[in-house]
Amino acid sequence: MLQSTKGIILHQIKYSDSGVIAQVYTRDFGRQSLMIKGMRNRKAGKHNALFQPMFILDLIFYQRESREVQLLKEFSVSYSPSGIYSDIKKSCVAVFISEILTSVLREETANHELFDYMENAIKYFDKCGPGFSNFHIAFLSGLSSYLGFEPAVRTNPENKFFDLLNGSFVALPPGHSSYANVQVSAILHSFFSSSFENMKNIPLTGSMRNEVLETIIKYFGIHLPGLKKINSLEVMKEIFK
Repeated sequence: MLQSTKGIILHQIKYSDSGVIAQVYTRDFGRQSLMIKGMRNRKAGKHNALFQPMFILDLIFYQRESREVQLLKEFSVSYSPSGIYSDIKKSCVAVFISEILTSVLREETANHELFDYMENAIKYFDKCGPGFSNFHIAFLSGLSSYLGFEPAVRTNPENKFFDLLNGSFVALPPGHSSYANVQVSAILHSFFSSSFENMKNIPLTGSMRNEVLETIIKYFGIHLPGLKKINSLEVMKEIFK
């Protein structure tokens, strides 16, 4: 059956001498593996750039429930993040975020709110000027709510410790080791309650940004046990140190 939808490219791998398999998060069918034949031959090679992380494409593909990999029939560009791929730091962020998403997005069912969040975040990041050093942390903070483990709102300023295990801010250090110190907890609270635009106003040194990033990755790992080691994490820590 032919299906039509919009999709965000997460990752691609070589399939044959001339083909690739793209991991795509679609608006109407969740995560899909799409085979693109002939993508790596000389004639079609110019289109390969469109299957880099964070490109948003309009897709038509053959879907069979018995298949793990579906065959792509047609595609066109819905949104090209040229501002991301013209900046080396932004492109590193794109690779990092796509690695996270590739690891955590598994459902093959529609989640329109999650797709729209990702699409809007990509467009914002693509167009935003200087001051995007906190974007990857802001993105993960917002993503947690769509994945089902958004922290409880901190209503009492005396709750100064972020309990990663229970996803809440508490007044005293919990009886386990999975919690953030007062400074990191305060910063995480700011991210969990901020928009992308306001994330620019959260002042962070490079070392503190890295500590906050490691903490939120740990938070994701606790609530998503299938989260794989993020190979690009060290690159992110280096470029924003």
